[in-house]
Amino acid sequence: MSTFGTLFKVTTYGESHCESVGCIVDGCPPGLPLTNEIIQPQLTRRRPGQSSLTTPRNEADAVKIQSGTEHGVTLGTPIALRVLNLDQRPHDYSETDLYPRPSHADWTYLLKYGLKASSGGGRSSARETIGRVAAGTIAEQYLKRCFGTEIIAFVSSAGRVEMPQLADGADASLMKLLDEITREEVDQHITRCPDLTTAQEMQKLIEVTRDAKDSIGGTVMCVIRSPPPGLGEPCFDKLEAKLAHAMLSIPATKGFEIGSGFQGAKMLGSQHNDLWVAKEGGGLGTATNYSGGIQGGISNGESIYFRVAFKPAATIGQAQATATYQGESGTLSARGRHDPCVLPRATPIVEAMAALAVMDAYLIQASRKAAFSAIPPSIPIHPSLLGQVPTKDQE
Repeated sequence: MSTFGTLFKVTTYGESHCESVGCIVDGCPPGLPLTNEIIQPQLTRRRPGQSSLTTPRNEADAVKIQSGTEHGVTLGTPIALRVLNLDQRPHDYSETDLYPRPSHADWTYLLKYGLKASSGGGRSSARETIGRVAAGTIAEQYLKRCFGTEIIAFVSSAGRVEMPQLADGADASLMKLLDEITREEVDQHITRCPDLTTAQEMQKLIEVTRDAKDSIGGTVMCVIRSPPPGLGEPCFDKLEAKLAHAMLSIPATKGFEIGSGFQGAKMLGSQHNDLWVAKEGGGLGTATNYSGGIQGGISNGESIYFRVAFKPAATIGQAQATATYQGESGTLSARGRHDPCVLPRATPIVEAMAALAVMDAYLIQASRKAAFSAIPPSIPIHPSLLGQVPTKDQE
């Protein structure tokens, strides 16, 4: 459906060329500072028309909070967020009344609903992700304020052009990058690749692809630093499963790997195991992080990192042999304004969905802890947890 989350619930609405798009966020705790100005920067990073490598559709994507706040603070009630669609050109899609676009959702939406949006991609359009980014910014604000959590995504590859730090899996150079990368560094280049040499190669590849009226895919890597530990629900709602669900719900995604991912499948257990070490502030940490900060489906407090694969955008300007809805052969030259590469604009969407998944997992875990703390203290507690899990008497 159009809702994500269990306790922190987000419902998005809108199509690519309707009057507005947005979302309703239910379950946000009260007392969180929240204004239009706090949400807007991430929407600006996502918006079209921000560089020569993105669609020229000109949308400011200015967000307006409709409910759920007062005096710049959340009330704990549903938060409605709206963004107007201003630069609409539904006439650019008249040929889709005759032809389903190759690898697009025109035909599958028709099979499912018996009708489809007459212009653009409807709900399958990337315009739908505006609501996700707006909602994700709220979740991110809470996590950062309460735990110092930072979520940063960047373009790690485009086509066959890949950052050198990814060559050997979770090696020291990649870990250093993930520990230190900032959004300011990511945004220094229009590709949103933080390695300048690789970014320049990516830009050339995307420009050649754009000029040929074609498209190209690639990968986005994301790191979640200082996540709350203990998040994730065995067995079917493991944290990496929820993250995979979140990422693969983003338009144009085709793959997800966490930690060492497919590189880890080539290693021996003696190489891949993350050995436990004592942390300076107490508790345990890991000497390496091939697990990607999650073990047994539960966050261990180390940085969580993963990579998402995006396919080439389905709509391209080249003439393609296809068929009408009635099965007659024909040729389609799609019009409209489309990204030759979705990767630069995908980074804030990946960050938003990561924030939503972690926020929802945190509220679930917090409710468990609250329920546990209400049990009389006669219940035995594992010695290693004394002083970490509050009892009723300690509250």
